[in-house]
Amino acid sequence: MDKLGIIGAGKMAEALVKGVLNAGIYRKKEITVSDVDPGKLQNIKKKYGIDITSDNKELAESCNLIIFAVKPGHIEHVLKEIKNITSRKKLYVSIAAGIKTSFIQKTLNKELKITRIMPNKPAVVQEGAFGIYFNTLNTPEERESIVKLFSNLGIVEIVHDEKLIDAVTGLSGSGPAFAAVFAEALADGGVKMGLSRETAIKLSAQTMLGTAKLILETGMNPSDIKNMVSSPGGTTIAGIHELEKHGFRNASIAAVESATLKSRELSSEDE
Repeated sequence: MDKLGIIGAGKMAEALVKGVLNAGIYRKKEITVSDVDPGKLQNIKKKYGIDITSDNKELAESCNLIIFAVKPGHIEHVLKEIKNITSRKKLYVSIAAGIKTSFIQKTLNKELKITRIMPNKPAVVQEGAFGIYFNTLNTPEERESIVKLFSNLGIVEIVHDEKLIDAVTGLSGSGPAFAAVFAEALADGGVKMGLSRETAIKLSAQTMLGTAKLILETGMNPSDIKNMVSSPGGTTIAGIHELEKHGFRNASIAAVESATLKSRELSSEDE
């Protein structure tokens, strides 16, 4: 992969540019970003010194790896723009939520190396959680290169059945909103018990961050952490009892299930 092209200059595109430059995977002159918004293009060029263009066809011709970082409603237009200049030698990656590889293949009317990725918002601070699905045409080396690329923005998990991307959407795609609601609720609890709002939010956010790092860096199961913190007859088990009494665990499972089913429903509309 000699040159990276990103169609779309939004927050996820900027996060990707920042990540690959910091990791030294690409140099500034090896990255081109396109967008219909001149303001966004000038902003990303000013920040990172990369090449920009408003011509998607120009980008698709000059780059070996093309990433579709546009909203789902815009991707069909973009695909039709570059339809006649696609190549089986190039790699195409979509981070457009709900857009299946079969839709991309059908729109381009050509068998190509297509990867579908479900990112999430924390990628903008290099703490994302990505689900990746490769079609059968990508070689092992190409898969490894794409995983390495996105690993600069967080963790990457490969799924071998595209249907599971909907589950990734329901869990890590929607998850930051669920986590934010819990963080806010924890902070509200702190405020209720006398803490200032600023202090409560900081303690809530850091508690969630620290717990996440404990799971990822030690390999501990979440239940192990719960048991470790819950002393017999102590404060934590009393709090957990209240969470269980009010259906916290059931509500969390139902939230992921509902988001997954909605993602599946939206994906089927594109068929």
